[in-house]
Amino acid sequence: MTYCVGLFLDEGLVMLADTRTNAGLDNISCFAKLQQFHRPGDRMIATMTAGNLAVSQAVINLIQDGIENPETGAMETIYSVPTMFAVAALISEAVRRVYRTHGKAMLDQDVPFDVSILLGGQIAGRTMRLFQIYAAGNFIEATRDTPFLQVGEHKYGKPILDRAVASGTPLTEGVKLALISMDSTLRSNLSVGMPLDLLVYRNDSIDGVEIHRVEENDAYFRMIREHWSVALSDAHRQIPAPEWLHRPSSAEHQGS
Repeated sequence: MTYCVGLFLDEGLVMLADTRTNAGLDNISCFAKLQQFHRPGDRMIATMTAGNLAVSQAVINLIQDGIENPETGAMETIYSVPTMFAVAALISEAVRRVYRTHGKAMLDQDVPFDVSILLGGQIAGRTMRLFQIYAAGNFIEATRDTPFLQVGEHKYGKPILDRAVASGTPLTEGVKLALISMDSTLRSNLSVGMPLDLLVYRNDSIDGVEIHRVEENDAYFRMIREHWSVALSDAHRQIPAPEWLHRPSSAEHQGS
């Protein structure tokens, strides 16, 4: 399994993915699930994938090799389509084509056709956007009211995002929150694992993108984990105990 999270903030995008792939209890591999498609001065696009690795790799290859537009006959790639919405539509079509090619054979082998993709980025002169594409080939978009999207094992890392992420959250705070969300998932699910791939993009910059691989010995991530654990422990100890916990029970009243 995997966990990928994308934050859609006024200042830019934060995209974070783990790299663990499981094909059984004793077959654990490391594959990059964050892919960047950057053409300087023109576009910065990134995808993160969860689900069946063979399906997601086939989709990523298709959007780079090109898919024929049925109306124009032109081959369209992630580097040629003019808008982020068109990129989302291109990936959706790629998912449907992979299903038409491999879906029945996978189902015959009791292998579910499972793929989810987060797509984020910006094309020069247009609006920064963040989408989530489903296995059916349909998609949704992040908004100011819903400023983050997740795929994979999302339930463990969602509570901190629900409480703390807003569209106006500064980009640096978004990085912290994404890492805390990932730490919560790593602690609760063994199918998500290190290293992590982090992409930070500043809105309207096209070339203002940073990618960082977070290894097991990464000093900043280790600090985040330690500080968050201490903060949680301190927070719950500072909460007053319920008043009823100190009241005598009815049995104690009867015995006195």
